[in-house]
Amino acid sequence: MTKPSLPPDYFEALYQADPDPWRFAESAYERDKYRDTLEALPRPRHASALEAGCSIGVLTAALAPRCEALLAVDAAAAPLEAARTRCAGLPQVTIRQAVLPRDWPEGRFDLMLFSEVLYYLDAADLDRLATRVAEALAPGGDILLVHWTGETDYPQTGDAAAEAFCAALAPRAEVTLRQRRPRYRLDLLRGR
Repeated sequence: MTKPSLPPDYFEALYQADPDPWRFAESAYERDKYRDTLEALPRPRHASALEAGCSIGVLTAALAPRCEALLAVDAAAAPLEAARTRCAGLPQVTIRQAVLPRDWPEGRFDLMLFSEVLYYLDAADLDRLATRVAEALAPGGDILLVHWTGETDYPQTGDAAAEAFCAALAPRAEVTLRQRRPRYRLDLLRGR
């Protein structure tokens, strides 16, 4: 039996126990991953970007200078105050609580970033998310996936989630870059 998507309560409990449970602000793994994430972006600027799973906003703050408008969302409310504080001087950033794919935002995006989030979803929610992404992707827009490739106790592994997501988007977007690092992978898709 497959595991269901992780609920917001799971993440709320993590953040109640530790305001930075994955050490986004201090780990070398995260710092290297953020550098590689930004280097993988094929354009210097994006008009409208969506970052799923923004957490405390470390990657959000690094991504913001490359976006005219950046909507950063997270399923948990607990980390969003830290994200707002970190991004307070970045007027192009909007931070909002949203459980994807259910609370999909309105608008079209020429960049969507899913870093360390897809494996929290079961297959049905991953398919629903792919449908939402396909509908909201601006023509020629980019989708960047970045996921841990080690063992997980989540509904999916990073490899399985990334492969399934890319396959679901194949009619609307093609993979233009696939990179593997020792502990994570990056997949860049371009809208057709």
